[in-house]
Amino acid sequence: MIMSTPAKNNNGTGLEDVNIPGQAYLREALTSCTDPLKAIESFQLENGVLLPSLRPMLPLLDLHGVRRLDFHTSLMEELRDKLIAHINEMGQKEPRERDKKLKELLVKSFPVVRVKSLRPVVMAILRNTQHIDDKYLKILVRDRELYADTDTEVKRQIWRDNQSLFGDEVSPLLSQYIREKEHILFDHTNLNNLFFQPTPKVRRQGEVVQKLANMIGTSVKLYDMVLQFLRTLFLRTRNVHYCTLRAELLMALHDLEVQEIISIDPCHKFTWCLDACIREKNVDIKRSRELQGFLDNIKRGQEQVLGDLSMTLCDPYAINFLATSAIKILHHLINNEGMPRDNQILILLLRMLALGLSAWVMIDSQDFKEPKLDCQVVTKFLPALMSLMVDDQCRSLHAKLPPDERESALTTIEHSGPAPDAVEAYIQESSVASILAMYYTLHTARLKDRVGVLRVLAILSACKDDRAYEDPFLHSLIALLIPMSEEFATEDFCTTLFDEFIFAGLTRENVTSRHMLKLLWYVHNKLPAGRLATLMKAMQPTSAHNEHIHKLYETLQERIGTGAAETPVIEAPPMEFDSPLKSVPTPGPHYNVQ
Repeated sequence: MIMSTPAKNNNGTGLEDVNIPGQAYLREALTSCTDPLKAIESFQLENGVLLPSLRPMLPLLDLHGVRRLDFHTSLMEELRDKLIAHINEMGQKEPRERDKKLKELLVKSFPVVRVKSLRPVVMAILRNTQHIDDKYLKILVRDRELYADTDTEVKRQIWRDNQSLFGDEVSPLLSQYIREKEHILFDHTNLNNLFFQPTPKVRRQGEVVQKLANMIGTSVKLYDMVLQFLRTLFLRTRNVHYCTLRAELLMALHDLEVQEIISIDPCHKFTWCLDACIREKNVDIKRSRELQGFLDNIKRGQEQVLGDLSMTLCDPYAINFLATSAIKILHHLINNEGMPRDNQILILLLRMLALGLSAWVMIDSQDFKEPKLDCQVVTKFLPALMSLMVDDQCRSLHAKLPPDERESALTTIEHSGPAPDAVEAYIQESSVASILAMYYTLHTARLKDRVGVLRVLAILSACKDDRAYEDPFLHSLIALLIPMSEEFATEDFCTTLFDEFIFAGLTRENVTSRHMLKLLWYVHNKLPAGRLATLMKAMQPTSAHNEHIHKLYETLQERIGTGAAETPVIEAPPMEFDSPLKSVPTPGPHYNVQ
């Protein structure tokens, strides 16, 4: 903690320590003399600008009404700026010459650090000093005002040996980051700036990521501290946004070319390659081999790297990319009559999905072993999912046939029945299978295929670990369902969506409710009156819900009451916190990479 303490010297400025008469000297001169005006004049003569050529000009300034204080202040500011510029130039010189001169300047100037008008000079010296003595850093930490005026370059030297103080600085930024992510996910007025829309480059230009990168600078120790904060908070909260921040921070340092850090972080090349795939929305053969090589070549004794790799892959943006890419490949296999087990890129995507989805368990148990991908997901679940996809394709083609051909085709095969039993069975046992089923649901919703949506929605509540009720998925699903508003007038659509899926997730505190209220905000005027009344009654918040849900519910009631519910015409999109850092353990040494 930063404590405000009185100055060591009596006058509180330190001027006497550098042989400049200060407050104490002037007080003594005024109280011990018989003529105060003479004492002031004498003080001015002794301590004014000692330039003979300037003396005759002072009366001229007096005639123009320029106060001596204004004149001296202006002069001091001009000299101060020139001195700071000279100090900054000195900071660019050879270390040996620079460090010696700066050290001498610091010894002479630091006593006046509490004089506000002179403090920038001292701070400029500190900012250009590579290694500041602890005695100076301790004074800066103890005085809140001095610490607040200290440059980040100097604070880094303080933070390296003061984790709790660094945590105090980082904590508000982490809380702000989580709030920003949740605002995008839960904002009921947001239909255009969707969660997965920004590119990786745009996301890491955000304020929090850039501030953290600036605070870390080139310090491996501070970087390790931030990673430890993120791991601990991810474990404590299971909030996957901390995984996103871990990847974004590393790539922000990559953009800044901070070689001191990225050259020793073993996740750098993997994260960089994955980032490029997400940016291009594609995994080609070359990049798939690179990604597989990183996973295959983790050496004995470095298994802990899997923990950070799993966090990188647990990032919702990574999950979104891996699952979306897998669905694309399945469509490609269907069109080319290929088998899932023969597609190496698909197997790699599933492998990375499995690793990302096991991140929390792996870090919590400290058992750094890559989870084995269940071979039956590939040999049984995927063929079953592909058969479901073929049904949906056939039904779509059938709808385009002339009426006479359509009737004869109907008698041949039924393409609108329930999902295959194997699909429902495997999503109950496998997180990878759950994610693929969820993302196929988004695919059908993007096509506005009501039957396809209903077939998968009917079984999504069975997904392992309630995966289908996670915020990023519900955010995407609701955004795709709103353009299908006309379907909400039909009973079968409402029954499947609300009774079989949404209501099964209402036990998740605050989460499903917020997405459900957003959906009702736009489609309530399309719902039958009885259904709307039932939904509003079921959605009525209790004391367990937070204030935001109560307020949104009341606003929605008013909206329904006034009938102001024009459903917007939108296109389906393309493919207060307490400090979270209390008791975060000190990070161990960085990975020892040979």
